Amino acid sequence: MPWSPDQYLRYADERSRPFFDLTARIGATAPTDVVDLGCGPGNLTATLAERWPQARIHGIDSSAEMIAAARAEHPTSRITFACEDLRLWAEQGADVDVLISNATLQWVPEHRALLPALVEKVRPGGWLAFQVPGNHQALSHALCRELAAEQPYAPFTGDVVYRPTGDPADYFADLRPLGLEVEAWETTYLHALRGPDAVFEWVSATGARPYIEAVGSEVRREFVAEYKRRLAAAYPERDGVVLFPFRRIFVVAHRSM
Repeated sequence: MPWSPDQYLRYADERSRPFFDLTARIGATAPTDVVDLGCGPGNLTATLAERWPQARIHGIDSSAEMIAAARAEHPTSRITFACEDLRLWAEQGADVDVLISNATLQWVPEHRALLPALVEKVRPGGWLAFQVPGNHQALSHALCRELAAEQPYAPFTGDVVYRPTGDPADYFADLRPLGLEVEAWETTYLHALRGPDAVFEWVSATGARPYIEAVGSEVRREFVAEYKRRLAAAYPERDGVVLFPFRRIFVVAHRSM
């Protein structure tokens, strides 16, 4: 399924806040190699070059559209981008000092089982930091799953896999036995979204996307219209804004020397 950089960046400011909250907790001072797994269009990856001006910054994403946008927007030798599955990178990539993944691991089947391989890519004294959405039980997602299970959509969406993420304590338990010092927490952001069908515009670029893509073209328009209707009822507009709570899970882990 092709990703749309423009659609993803529609709420770029709101989507960037968790990235900065995550990276603010990384204690690395002078890393040599920094990798951003799931870099998307590269707008946030570029800020890593500003923070660590001596480091080599490398962004990886499985979307050719995202990587093309990243390369076009950031044509600099200090930041490189590659279209690659992060699971393949976990097997073959070079070791790094800082490994970051922002709102990406939730797309990987059984992503918690991948964590030991990611830890192995972090050099002694290095840092692993990731953030995943924790809002899979929110109305925005529950309404999409409920609608997708109804007729005439269910025959199209039966193969879409629902992959909830772990809680902070789950990731702490995963990483602590691997010899890391772990900080794990959660934050619920209250986004004030503007524009028509604001919540749909947000979730259609991420969490609801697999369901929308799976629905056959002959009924997709009906599916989208009904989903928008249910979202509008669940998230009413008041004074020109729609309040959209969004829970996220954060983990920052330091590997000992």
